[in-house]
Amino acid sequence: MAATGEEAAAMDSICKAPAPPTDLNLSAEPVSEPEPKIDAATSDATETPKAKRPNEGGVETAEEATEPAEPDINELCRDMFDKMAVFLQGELTATCEDYKLLENMNKLTSLKYMEMKDISINISRNLQDLNQKYGGLQSYLDQINQIEEQVTALEQAAYKLDTYSKKLEAKFKKLEKR
Repeated sequence: MAATGEEAAAMDSICKAPAPPTDLNLSAEPVSEPEPKIDAATSDATETPKAKRPNEGGVETAEEATEPAEPDINELCRDMFDKMAVFLQGELTATCEDYKLLENMNKLTSLKYMEMKDISINISRNLQDLNQKYGGLQSYLDQINQIEEQVTALEQAAYKLDTYSKKLEAKFKKLEKR
């Protein structure tokens, strides 16, 4: 199922990495070179000369001068940003793929649960049918139980009659011998 409308726009914005910057204003690390000479004509109010302070040992120190960025550093920075963009694009793509995998797994799980629901509904219907059939057979089962009780009572009566007839026979034989 493909995303439409706002979902598609959100997915596209997540999956696309921003383009690397094209114009960089980076300054280079301070280089320890001698301080350039300041011309009195070129110095104005915005530029302040470097202050020299006495050190504890009595030696004066000067602050290091900075130079404008070299062109190869700018190129290296651009290269770094390009590679970083590729890396981030790969990370975002991997994340998007993970989410797609999770979405597919959720869909399959949902389908399995739907199948299990259908199976349980069928089992429930079959159980209800069996309960109804058992209810219809209950009267016959009760009759069978009554017949069994009657047969047991009749069997007991037959045993009693047998023992009584044996006693009578023994008495009759006793009377005949006399």
